[in-house]
Amino acid sequence: MTLQPVETRRDLRDFLVLTDQLYAGEPRYIPPLHAQVRAWWKGGVRLSVLRRRGQVVARTTLHTDAALDARLGRATQLFGLTEFAEDAAGELFDGIQAAAREGGRQAVFGPVSLLPNQAGGVITSGFEERGFIDSAWNRPSYPAAYEGYGFTRRFESDTWICPVPGEPVFAFDDARIEAERLRVHRGDRRRFREQLPILRELLNASFAQLGYYTQISADQLAAQTDGLSHLLDEALLLYLTKADRPIAFVLCLPDISAFVADTRGDLHPLNQLRLLATRSRYRREAVLVVKGTVPGEQGRGYMRLLSRELHAGLRRGGYHTLRSTYVERVNPGSAAQYVAMGGRPLHGYTFYGKDLT
Repeated sequence: MTLQPVETRRDLRDFLVLTDQLYAGEPRYIPPLHAQVRAWWKGGVRLSVLRRRGQVVARTTLHTDAALDARLGRATQLFGLTEFAEDAAGELFDGIQAAAREGGRQAVFGPVSLLPNQAGGVITSGFEERGFIDSAWNRPSYPAAYEGYGFTRRFESDTWICPVPGEPVFAFDDARIEAERLRVHRGDRRRFREQLPILRELLNASFAQLGYYTQISADQLAAQTDGLSHLLDEALLLYLTKADRPIAFVLCLPDISAFVADTRGDLHPLNQLRLLATRSRYRREAVLVVKGTVPGEQGRGYMRLLSRELHAGLRRGGYHTLRSTYVERVNPGSAAQYVAMGGRPLHGYTFYGKDLT
């Protein structure tokens, strides 16, 4: 068996429905959105499948990114959206490695969709807990498959789950708000496109020091947030200015994972209308997608102020649970807020790399 490129719409359908077969009857798996995968395919991302007797048994993407090459210090073959039947893992990894050597790559790294600061990863523990949007869930056999082939863990992390506190758990001296000219801004559905450049500036500045992070472009952010304004709970998108300069932010979303799983990731127009009509059902649990403070302002308690306001918004909205996308284990300061909320690690999380030289 060899990896074959997805060239036709039928190939694309086979690529998409593989997870319906691999995870049939498994409610903990949350599929990627079909519209996003189609957009990548139309945009030139190489989608590939592995067939056995005509049936797809594994899939992946094969792509590269010059900015991440510079960050990692070598020409790297990236792969993502990677799923496989247990007995097809070796052939799939052979194909990924062969593509890397053919392209003159020095290493392989993944799964990333399309970059580690966007989505991807493999969970290594917490398999009994369901997945959620913007995070991963996979069979317990996946880590052993990667590591048995010679992949090593990179950027080990955890996702987190926390109860929404009934009372404030983060204190902030309100006298500082006027003295330092601080102002908390909330999301605005009608002005969301105007707020995106502010969020991009904060995102790129806050994460620039992380080993896996590459600067996100305006086009990338627009694609990632397409349709977000319709689902946005304005109390869960906050950013802080100091003397009119943006310095910190936090973005949470209502957790629509159950709806995405129910529709198997196919949010076609009718399903989008269904989601909009029933979105109040998904205002009980939320996902903290990303938060950060710009260098030079870190360690001054500004995220505590935003977290206090975020939790107040969650309580007012009737939310009872907050999940967080992955936090690197070398960044305990970021996870400390979840501990203070009474939270706990949900899934062990990692990416995998393999040196080809």
